[in-house]
Amino acid sequence: MSTTLAIALAGMAAIAACGMLGRRRPSGDLADWTVGGRNFGAATVWFLQAGEIFTAFTFLGLVGLVFTGGVAALYVVPYLAVGYILLFFVGPRIWRLGRERGYLTQGDFLADRYGSRVLGAVSAVFALLFLFPYLQLQITGLGLVLELVTGDAASGAVSMAAGTVLVVVFVLWAGVRGVVTTAYFKDAVTLVVITALAVVVPIHYAGGLGNVFERVASERPELLTLQVEGAGPVWFFTSALVSVLGFGLMGLPFLWNSVLSAGSARALRRNYAFLPLFTLVVAFPVTLGFTAVLVLSQDTEPNGSLLTLVREMLPDPLVGVVAVAALTASMVPAASMAIGVSTLVARNVAPVRSPRTQFWVNHATVVAACLAALTLALLRPDLLANLILLTYAGLVQITPAIALALWRRRPVHPAVVLAGMTAGVAATLALSTLYGAALAGVNAGLYGLGVNLAVVGIGALAERAAVRRGARDGSAGGAREPGEEPESAPSG
Repeated sequence: MSTTLAIALAGMAAIAACGMLGRRRPSGDLADWTVGGRNFGAATVWFLQAGEIFTAFTFLGLVGLVFTGGVAALYVVPYLAVGYILLFFVGPRIWRLGRERGYLTQGDFLADRYGSRVLGAVSAVFALLFLFPYLQLQITGLGLVLELVTGDAASGAVSMAAGTVLVVVFVLWAGVRGVVTTAYFKDAVTLVVITALAVVVPIHYAGGLGNVFERVASERPELLTLQVEGAGPVWFFTSALVSVLGFGLMGLPFLWNSVLSAGSARALRRNYAFLPLFTLVVAFPVTLGFTAVLVLSQDTEPNGSLLTLVREMLPDPLVGVVAVAALTASMVPAASMAIGVSTLVARNVAPVRSPRTQFWVNHATVVAACLAALTLALLRPDLLANLILLTYAGLVQITPAIALALWRRRPVHPAVVLAGMTAGVAATLALSTLYGAALAGVNAGLYGLGVNLAVVGIGALAERAAVRRGARDGSAGGAREPGEEPESAPSG
């Protein structure tokens, strides 16, 4: 066994051990398992939320996107920064409602605010559909890391299988507390490694960062503009907009874990005030991508460009350390997503109401979801950047329902919101299937969102017109004005 492989496998075991240590006591309480009793302090929530920035996409997909699309990859920085500004207002509001009403999931929130379990269930199904590509991305990253640092394709498959099993074990054992303890380790390692690489790699290959951009401007000037085919200005702005809305309006189900686990709204506001600055670290992989453009041949696998640079530059032990950082950037987000997926199924999709039964359905779903993602990663390892774009394009269709529900309870009839969400998802899936992530440079999710909003707008106008007609006919005694509180709104 090579030194690199040994260090990488030891790192995976250390990640799982950190997760196992997160468990405080045996518990059959789904709320404690999912949101940690809603009492995490600002520092703990910081590690959970900051860790959402560093994923397999940051280490692998983002560098690959620079390698093929140049400066267009920087769309990630503004969307995260603006998304956190939105969350400064949205997060505390959701936290308060969650604490008052006992929410554990996005589906709980929608079911309660609209007084419709059907809406909560259908939105959960859509969330699961589009979150799976993101979970698959993390599992794919596990295999790609070891395959590239060892040069052995078989080790990639073994890494995916071993990493998935370890994630399942510590998630089942410790729940969100296990994610927290691994997040401490992950954030420290990934921040140090990605910062060091952003300095060392350009110096080694080009004599410094300034030389990198001078040479790119001379040899590949198109990469410094938004004129690269498939990654032009329209793609940049529409992808950033879709991602801002999906992220800032809590369209991603696993974001709810960290928000609902906070001990106070003040802790959330403090973090959101500083997290936009922290997103600047995401620009570091961009410099590595431009270095790869200068050094590697055009037929290099884009997602492997960072690790290819590292393998050719560093001794085996240091390559192993970089591999551990990349592995943590896959395993920890995968664990958080597994919790988000399983809790949605247990609370909103499966027809069970007993808390104990929900707990065991949740655990069974963790196993099933991770195994399904592993199977997809082995059979169809798609381009990582495309997977994350598909996730945001689909999940942004849930954000109109969330935004309206933040304003007031049941602002429109749940059937109207459900129709808009379904139409948006259908349009996004159809366009993504036929034309890929973008059509005429416009992100497919934006087309779906337009259809979604049009249906909701027309439905809301029709609902108001119906109420007014009933009032004129003298038969509106039992009619509800739009926005009026329903008599009962079951939670979950």
